[in-house]
Amino acid sequence: MMAVVLALTVLLFAGLPVSISFALAGAFALWQTGEPQLNLISKMFAGLDTFVLMAAPFYVLAGELMNRGGISERLIHLAQIIVGRIRGGSAYAAILAAIMFSGISGTAVADIAALGQIFINGMAKEGYSKAFAAALVTAASVIGPIIPPSVIMVLYAAVADISVLSLFLAGIVPGLLLAVACGLVVYWRGRGGRLPVSSIVVPRAQVPRLVGDSLLVLSLPAFIVVGTVSGVFTPTEAGGIAVLLAAFLGVFVFRNLDLAGFLQAARSSARLTAGLFLMIAAVEVVNYVLILNGIGEGTAAVVSIFKEHPKTFLLVCVVAFLVIGLALDSGPALLLLAPVLLPITRSMGIDDIHFSMVMIVSVTLGLISPPVGICLFVACKIGNLTLRMLWSELALFFYAEIAVIVVMVYFPVLSTGLPHLLRGG
Repeated sequence: MMAVVLALTVLLFAGLPVSISFALAGAFALWQTGEPQLNLISKMFAGLDTFVLMAAPFYVLAGELMNRGGISERLIHLAQIIVGRIRGGSAYAAILAAIMFSGISGTAVADIAALGQIFINGMAKEGYSKAFAAALVTAASVIGPIIPPSVIMVLYAAVADISVLSLFLAGIVPGLLLAVACGLVVYWRGRGGRLPVSSIVVPRAQVPRLVGDSLLVLSLPAFIVVGTVSGVFTPTEAGGIAVLLAAFLGVFVFRNLDLAGFLQAARSSARLTAGLFLMIAAVEVVNYVLILNGIGEGTAAVVSIFKEHPKTFLLVCVVAFLVIGLALDSGPALLLLAPVLLPITRSMGIDDIHFSMVMIVSVTLGLISPPVGICLFVACKIGNLTLRMLWSELALFFYAEIAVIVVMVYFPVLSTGLPHLLRGG
């Protein structure tokens, strides 16, 4: 077990891609234990041999098509219409836009790339500090992988053997709570008139058209959830339908998507999907090596310590997830830890959906935590900021979102309520 951990650490610090690091560490550990190297190939294929994973490229492509279909401006204008010209209005509009955009993109990076271009520089022109605007958009970007549809939840469901639909439903309330946490920080910062009144005005004549277009866009995630809950189609089939709907809206309704844009979206989706699948395959090898090296014995020892204190175990896990997020991206962290930790939580009687949502939200915060949080670097590039300048404003948002996770630990119904209500268990 130590061999694979040491090899993985060395390879990651050497700067190799995460998926390559996992594959090489797994190969090295197989050699150390005397296992045939052919097991490397067989386990990589086994990691991808699941029907659920077929949904991932569809959701990625649907998000790419909608991004290129001119939806960002429509959702942002709708958020501004809803919020109105109140003090701190642009900040609240950024949070509301992040909620709506998360139902389209499914990833944090897509959210911050799309919303950051408009809000980080636009809010600065209204009198906000650019660091505050960047911190707000960065903090709100983590809502993207939580509110359905979510690419990382599809991957997690495949590895953890959990219903994708249950995870989608479970993410709605935690995602909204993250938005509320960001809103409370904005309210706190705006006390005493310290935030400007929004100066962006949407012409009244454009309001009906913007509202209509935005409702069409928001019909995509609603269509996925309602269709899958009602049993009309599976989450995997919903991904294919989402692609068709996204292409229809982009080409025939919004008229912003042409053949060149479609091909660019397809190429971008193919690259992202290939990277994700390679990572899943490589992580499967490492998980196999950990099982060979007796991780089950360690699992039994942990269960014996925390058997009577499941909430304490969850809090320890949250701390561990946040620390892991400092060095490892959310994708590989989730794929590596889920098969190891779920047997422990099941032995303690912790609901799979409850633990999964605590884990997903905790690890996702790694996207906005230094030193490797990718969303931090995107925001710094858009706003031309240093990491220190961004973190000075982001820290309060980060702590507020950690508070949401603690609340989720003590109130499982926040994660399990909707799945149990709509699916009957």
